Amino acid sequence: MLGAFANAFRTPDLRKKLLFVLGIIVIFRAGSQIPAPGVNVSNVQQCIDQVDNSGIYNLINLFSGGALLQLTIFALGIMPYITASIILQLLVVVIPRLEALKKEGQAGQAKITQYTRYLTLGLALLQATGIVALARSGNLLQNCTRDLLHDNNTQTFLVMVVTMTAGTAVIMWLGELITDRGIGNGMSILIFCQVVATFPAALWQVGQQQGWWTFAIVLAIGLVIVAGVIFIEQAQRRIPVQYARRMVGRKMFGGSSTYIPLKVNQAGIIPVIFASSLLYLPAMAAQFNANSTSGWVRWINDYFVRGDHPLYMLTFFALIVFFTYFYVSITFNPTEVADNMKKYGGFIPGIRAGKPTEDYLSYVLSRITLPGALYLGLISLIPLIALVLINANQNFPFGGTSILIMVGVALDTVKQIESQLQQRNYEGFLR
Repeated sequence: MLGAFANAFRTPDLRKKLLFVLGIIVIFRAGSQIPAPGVNVSNVQQCIDQVDNSGIYNLINLFSGGALLQLTIFALGIMPYITASIILQLLVVVIPRLEALKKEGQAGQAKITQYTRYLTLGLALLQATGIVALARSGNLLQNCTRDLLHDNNTQTFLVMVVTMTAGTAVIMWLGELITDRGIGNGMSILIFCQVVATFPAALWQVGQQQGWWTFAIVLAIGLVIVAGVIFIEQAQRRIPVQYARRMVGRKMFGGSSTYIPLKVNQAGIIPVIFASSLLYLPAMAAQFNANSTSGWVRWINDYFVRGDHPLYMLTFFALIVFFTYFYVSITFNPTEVADNMKKYGGFIPGIRAGKPTEDYLSYVLSRITLPGALYLGLISLIPLIALVLINANQNFPFGGTSILIMVGVALDTVKQIESQLQQRNYEGFLR
């Protein structure tokens, strides 16, 4: 593999793409360290160092590479774009106009991408408003008594909101530049960089707080988890498809064999994001009413804010399983697949075309989704269990969203480089 990377850098056009991606990453990480106008950097840093700030914004803070709690110009990270993309995917199923655009091919997809950009900016504006409002009230960082902003006036508030929203627009632009001129999916690579940015600090924190023997055990367990995640992410059920021969004019077409790949983790990371976002809503409502003495505020603070209570874990696990089935049902349509196979003369050996094929695909999909849903739920519970066992707080590095993102994006990027090397007859990744 190292030889393949060396060959990639020896290829002029591939080297330019890789260096371009590295340059964008440097700019991206630099923007994640520049504080927004009006932020009291010293007070923010002292609060982050002295107080447990895992809180309800752990997922957003993870996707921003720690920039959220530091109130930088890229504080929102890639999260608004992810949320907008998920919302558009769901709307395509329920809005006929968007479904028609999706079927139009490249032109329709370009239109949906434009809608995603507009929705991203709207969500970024809402999130920036909420985060700056929490920073002004002192509730963004838990138990922090210091002023996070130099001034609490309206002008500072508006400048910070506009700056963070503009930062999200710049992140979108950088991601699209990587997709067009670099290697791999730009947004995925930026997410990968932000997650990896927090990984060494989280590992070092485990070593300092729990001792280096615990650090070694965590590292060994982490390697096993990574190997297991790679195995599941690559696992798929291949349903064979045979195309009948047909005569068109004087030429014979068809007669080929292929397969439909159904991944065990067909839904990817989306169910975890859905479940986490849904559980943030009551915690966020309680945080806005932090000074209230209401019983519901105390109940949410006891069971849903920190994440170490069995009720929270059970709810989180159940939501992940539910959203896995839900997302798979809207992204893979057995009826449409069966109709397309019948239209082009394809059939599954031993299964009649049409309704029997649809029923067979639905049966296989429902069976293969169950282990995928359980896998996502168990992986996502690893950092919460570590929170209870070794008190590693919610920045526990191995498990949950961080590992799923790192492994998934790394595998996808390696495949992209693989294809580039294969086109140039270089030996490397594939044997």
